[in-house]
Amino acid sequence: MLINHDTRCALDSVVDLLNTAPDEYGPDTLTDVRALCAYVERNSLSGVERLDEADLAAVRRVRERFAEVFAAPDSRGAAELVNTLVAAAGTTPQLTDHDGYDWHIHYFAPGASLADHLAADGGMALAFLIVAGERERLRRCAAPDCRRAFIDLSRNRSRRYCDSRTCGNRLHVAAYRARQREAAGS
Repeated sequence: MLINHDTRCALDSVVDLLNTAPDEYGPDTLTDVRALCAYVERNSLSGVERLDEADLAAVRRVRERFAEVFAAPDSRGAAELVNTLVAAAGTTPQLTDHDGYDWHIHYFAPGASLADHLAADGGMALAFLIVAGERERLRRCAAPDCRRAFIDLSRNRSRRYCDSRTCGNRLHVAAYRARQREAAGS
């Protein structure tokens, strides 16, 4: 599947935002404006100036909507959620070339809030996956002690873990050690 640079960046931002949410294995890491600023910097989000508590609350609501898209039981449900998210952001597609990048499309209006920026760009990136029939690439880690989000961009859609060097390797080592114990006990 071919994904352009902007769509990939938007998808990465969606995943990073989802992975700030609390779950049974870790706390919420988007708890204050400083954490929100770090998220913006980490994802190189353009056009973001001053952020405050209202921005934090709005971005956390967008995070909840993205989580609903990932959890949707089918493409129709995911599409309805994305449509609602993008419409609420008041999208205004515009061609732009900034920060050394060639022409690309921003789906948010100039001066939009960070939440609208994320909802529009992230929502459209998710829409492109749905339109391409690739919704199943929206995944949660298969490790029993991790539910981090990721987007499987592998050629054969076989990725199971958020990070093969941590979750995947940890499970493979545990399985290997279990086999060794079983062989030693026989």
